[in-house]
Amino acid sequence: MNLHDSERVSGVLGSCGCVEVGSPNEADIVVFMTCCVREKADTHLYGQVSAMVSAPVPPSGRRLVAIGGCIAQRDGARIREHMRNVDVVFGTRAVASLPTLLVNALRRGRGEVLADVSEDDPSFSTDLPSRREESWHAWVPIMTGCNNFCSYCIVPYVRGRERDRSFEDIVAEVERLRADGVREVCLLGQNVNSFGRQRYGSPRFAELLRAVGATGIERIRFTSSHPKDLSDETIRAMAETPSVMPQLHLAVQSGSTRVLKAMHRSYTREDYLRLADRIKSAMPGIALSTDIIVGFPGETEKDFEETLSLVREVGFASAFTFIYSKREGTPAAKIDDPTPREVIQERFDRLASLVAEQAHEANQVELGRTVETLVEGSSKRDDKVLVGHSKKNKTVLFEAPDGMDEADLVGRLVDVRVDEARTWYLRGPVVGEPR
Repeated sequence: MNLHDSERVSGVLGSCGCVEVGSPNEADIVVFMTCCVREKADTHLYGQVSAMVSAPVPPSGRRLVAIGGCIAQRDGARIREHMRNVDVVFGTRAVASLPTLLVNALRRGRGEVLADVSEDDPSFSTDLPSRREESWHAWVPIMTGCNNFCSYCIVPYVRGRERDRSFEDIVAEVERLRADGVREVCLLGQNVNSFGRQRYGSPRFAELLRAVGATGIERIRFTSSHPKDLSDETIRAMAETPSVMPQLHLAVQSGSTRVLKAMHRSYTREDYLRLADRIKSAMPGIALSTDIIVGFPGETEKDFEETLSLVREVGFASAFTFIYSKREGTPAAKIDDPTPREVIQERFDRLASLVAEQAHEANQVELGRTVETLVEGSSKRDDKVLVGHSKKNKTVLFEAPDGMDEADLVGRLVDVRVDEARTWYLRGPVVGEPR
């Protein structure tokens, strides 16, 4: 969601005549897009914004600093209490107001922050210009906000309640993107499985998947997917729509029913395990990934062991693991927890080790196979090595065929024969012709 918002910010400023530069030190305008799901994001923001104070003077002689996204929505003008060099603050529904805020800040001079954190804008960011980071990939928002109010999560307070985008607008956008050369779209929402409930009275995500697939787009992914709303109808649509990738991110957060109840997740351990079985039965070989929180207030060793056993039973291809981050304003922030930090860290390390072990096992299945890979660019570690992602969203490394380089291949599909399967990537030569 943050990446998509950033592309909209870039598009809006570009439409006003701004030119993107290579580093903050060269910029007259620096925009920080923020997330407040975990405390680490706040810490990074304070450090990076403060660093701009000592940055070289820009070409215009004055630098405007703007902060957008979830932290902006949460804190508003109060941000300036901690970061005195901030000029503009714009919330999650105020991207369109950014140019006006910047112009007014420039006219007024230093001394105060201009903020727009309004919550009543009925439009979607998709109405704004966009400068996509990749020509072959596009983020396609289908809804905003969240109605779940998990006890640890700040998102409903900064993104608002669920609002659905028009079914027809989504399909029309994908059709335009396909005509523009996009090969892969990712449908975005805080809970895509409930798409349609707010606008149409009942979920229509399964129907949407089929309609997007019918546009001829080659690859469809989506995020985020809440287990409580993942219906059998949606699972069937995934299995029966060839362009839906055989990969699903389905956040479990904990393997303990007691902790899940305290998290307000609305499903039990057994519910999740049955759901995972139905998904794997409908789509054999699907790569399941998940999110897991360690150290939720009150989590016991027994609770944690139940999380480990669920991870073993499901067999995730990958998982994002986090130590619980207290977010003021959420119900969980009021729960006292005497568990020592070193105990939580030790549990986290055990989980991370198990996740890595399972990721390695999942990748061994691909050894000797040929995997279709969408080429994204060169590796950060070695520009002679190209990188892409398979249908299962596995990172794939390979060298360009003779006579070709990165420019010839980015955005194209290649088949890679997997000769090496490591924990976090697959590697091998390209076989056949790129397409």
